[in-house]
Amino acid sequence: MWHSRPRLCVPKHSRGRLCHIIFPTLLLITGCARSMQSVRLSDDGHSFQLDHTGKPFIAWGHNSGHGGALLTDFWIKDFPQIEKEFHYAKTELHTNVMRIHLDMPKFMPTPDRVDATQLAQLRKMLKMAEKERIYLDITGLACYRVADVPKWYDALDETHRWATQAKFWEAVAEECKNSPAVFCFDLINEPISPGDKRTDGKWYTGELGGFCFIQFITLDPANRPREQIAVDWIRTMKQAIRKHDQSHMITVGQLPWDEKWHHLSGFIPEQVAKDLDFISVHIYPQAGKVPQAIEGLRKFEVGKPVVIEETFPLACSAEELKQFLEETKGEVNGVIGHYNGETIEQLAPQKDIGKQLMRSWLILSRDMAPVQK
Repeated sequence: MWHSRPRLCVPKHSRGRLCHIIFPTLLLITGCARSMQSVRLSDDGHSFQLDHTGKPFIAWGHNSGHGGALLTDFWIKDFPQIEKEFHYAKTELHTNVMRIHLDMPKFMPTPDRVDATQLAQLRKMLKMAEKERIYLDITGLACYRVADVPKWYDALDETHRWATQAKFWEAVAEECKNSPAVFCFDLINEPISPGDKRTDGKWYTGELGGFCFIQFITLDPANRPREQIAVDWIRTMKQAIRKHDQSHMITVGQLPWDEKWHHLSGFIPEQVAKDLDFISVHIYPQAGKVPQAIEGLRKFEVGKPVVIEETFPLACSAEELKQFLEETKGEVNGVIGHYNGETIEQLAPQKDIGKQLMRSWLILSRDMAPVQK
């Protein structure tokens, strides 16, 4: 049986005053109920939780990519496409985190000036993410398309390059400081602190598909321990962020541990952990070597939450990747794969092996997504 709601009988002369009291209160209550909560470290520092409710949070999502295009190539001229992709990721793939990569050449036209148009677009991204209730892993200082990097930037010495990078992070942090949609700031993708002096201007390596995803933080160790250079660089970038943003988490997307080369990047988890809120590692298991991938992951378990910030069935089958994720489920606090904008349905009829790998990952990610209340 339906029950009618009780009527509120108020004299006509009092209704106007009551509306001024009730309606703002209702808006405040309903607004708080729907507002997006920030993600922070748990009280014990070993996991993530939502800020107001304290509910556990597992990061689950994708690196936002578009084949041969970078996000900042088209986020001004075709923003509706990004909105469409984020909505699909949220509603169909059960995504709660998207990793976006901010292109250094577009953000920094000069060593000490940040482009206002790019900052405005970042604001737009934050608002859209808040609307979709998707958190952003904001990865900065990207120089993936080396041909786009201005000559002045690669000609800078270590001191001035770090100063320009810090300027970038100051501006980004100031833009993001009040948004609950920021999951974290990832200082840079796959950095290396070199053990030996490098050729002038040779800041990049790791070419894949026309992009260079690995970047050196200096070219000349100058008799300094490479591990200490990594720590000093992190502290410089962290200090820049904390000038404006005291709350959002900070991490670095690290290269995996290797059986032969160990921590070949010079970023040693035990040493960098004290200056990071959590550890991020990129792991692509190889066929027939799931146990080795698990062993490599455990090298990053140093008392801080661990997020697998990049993974994909690139060198193994989807079933092997599933085995890797299942066997490490209780050890990680997040998994971030890749999503290039095409839906599972759009990928289904395509014969290209890369498209089918993407489809297999999206299905696996969707089906394994943790249930979070």
